[in-house]
Amino acid sequence: MKKVLILTYYFPPAGGAGVQRWLKFVKYMRNFGCEPIVYTAENGEMPVIDESLQKDIPKNITVLKTPIWEPYDIYKRFIGRKKSDKINASFLSENKKGGIAEKISVWIRGNFFIPDARKFWIKPSIKFLNGYIQKNNIEYVISSGPPHSMHLMALGLKQKNPTIKWIADFRDPWTNIDFYEKLMLSSWADKKHHRQELSVLQNADCVISVGQSMSNEFLELYKNAGGKNFEKFKVITNGFDEEDISVQAVEKDKKFSMAHIGTLVKDRNPQALWKVLSALVKENEDFKNQLEIKLVGKVDIYVKEQLETFGLTSFVKKIDYLPHDEVIVEQQRSRVLLLLVNNTKNAKGILTGKFFEYMISGSPILAIAPSNGDLANIMQQTNAGVISDFDDELPLKKNILSLFNGTNFSVNKTEVNKYSRKELTKRLCEIVGSL
Repeated sequence: MKKVLILTYYFPPAGGAGVQRWLKFVKYMRNFGCEPIVYTAENGEMPVIDESLQKDIPKNITVLKTPIWEPYDIYKRFIGRKKSDKINASFLSENKKGGIAEKISVWIRGNFFIPDARKFWIKPSIKFLNGYIQKNNIEYVISSGPPHSMHLMALGLKQKNPTIKWIADFRDPWTNIDFYEKLMLSSWADKKHHRQELSVLQNADCVISVGQSMSNEFLELYKNAGGKNFEKFKVITNGFDEEDISVQAVEKDKKFSMAHIGTLVKDRNPQALWKVLSALVKENEDFKNQLEIKLVGKVDIYVKEQLETFGLTSFVKKIDYLPHDEVIVEQQRSRVLLLLVNNTKNAKGILTGKFFEYMISGSPILAIAPSNGDLANIMQQTNAGVISDFDDELPLKKNILSLFNGTNFSVNKTEVNKYSRKELTKRLCEIVGSL
């Protein structure tokens, strides 16, 4: 068994989208000749806790934890929040719009906490892990970001132990992430981010991305800096775990339920969808009587205002965060699953983790995303649903009515099965073995 040290900030009992990828890799790595050793934070600032995920952690696995200091207590005091309040990701505001104090703290975060608020954990982690690597003959290290501090941690370990093989795994971009421009970066801070990002791309033995567009962007940065090892840029998407799917038959909702699972931020707000639904309830009495909009997870105040503006609030069923096993059932129960991509400059490369779970739910997907992006390509291959661009209201309306009238989708199971967590873990371990 190859010993593989995995650096990931997000790991159970933490919940949310950031946990799934490496929890599932860890679950299946032993099947393919790799022994995972996880390093994570003892007391990290986690938006949600999900104890149901503990069942996926293999027995007798080594999970190393050290304490981390993060500036969130200071931030909460500064903006008038309670110490027990959770910090939302992606600039989400649930109850009020950010004031001047939040804007100041965003500027401080962007310009002084580079690459992120976990920067103070890098040096003590390198010191701790360097000793562990040498005592336990670790040959492989994988860092998962964001937070990209994990990559800088691995970079430090690589510099101290040049013979180890390091894989940098990107769940999201670095300088091309959708909220990068909201950080109010000075030119100095922007240059530092780009410098750190390039250093990771140059020094990692392999760079894995969750989508082809992201991988191409990293490769281009690397090429422009004179890099020659183009083969080290790989793609392993997110996926689904067949063991998560309920073996019991799940009864479908009586109403025409359109469910969005996960955080719904301002940049993800589908104004065209609200506009089309508003028109449909006015012109189609049957549709009006059947419609239910299920929002499972945190919702930005801007989205709530939009729903009210378009007269849709009465159709909304709001469900707070659900444990992952209950989310899977909710996906199977819903009539339609909404897949909304952030309307940002990197939209073509956005490939959310929940998409792959949507694919095997048995419920058709209604996606609003670039029709020439990574998501559209896979939807076409798998025939998992319908897609329309951000402002294409007429095609969107036709898609909704076809789903409402019961159009069946024959999903291409051969293509879908390529995205099982077991298959993806096999691919990961093949990459580890090839280094």
